[in-house]
Amino acid sequence: MGLESYLKRLESRGFLRKEKIGIDQVKALLAGAYKNIAASEKNLSIDEEACYTLAYNAMLKISRALVFLQGYRPHDGQQHKTTIEITGVILGEEFKNLIDMFDIMRKKRNQFTYDPLLPLSLTEAKTALKTAKEFHMKVKLYLDEQYPQLKLFK
Repeated sequence: MGLESYLKRLESRGFLRKEKIGIDQVKALLAGAYKNIAASEKNLSIDEEACYTLAYNAMLKISRALVFLQGYRPHDGQQHKTTIEITGVILGEEFKNLIDMFDIMRKKRNQFTYDPLLPLSLTEAKTALKTAKEFHMKVKLYLDEQYPQLKLFK
């Protein structure tokens, strides 16, 4: 199934809404993601949960920007999950491992957000930050190739 038919199917099921989204919104998400990665790095030695959450949020913002570039906005009760799945389809097999890690991060973030006794290790925080940095760099290359007229983020 091609990307456009996949997106239309999700739209018909209520997971997406077709929307005219300005490039300014895409740029804002990408700039915010870059700042989240920098903040995640600074928080690593202070608060593992903050580091992890900021790394996850950076990946989510980058992914939302990719969905926005398709002319859609996630619109359901599981926006994070939907965004990650669509991002995997947009980016393809080359990004599979990163998308799998992103989904694991989504589940873990949800767990420790709602269960304050759930531990989060320094190793998990470091891995989340490393994953977010790699995702950021690889998506930047993808966007430079797919949208060469746009210099969207650092």
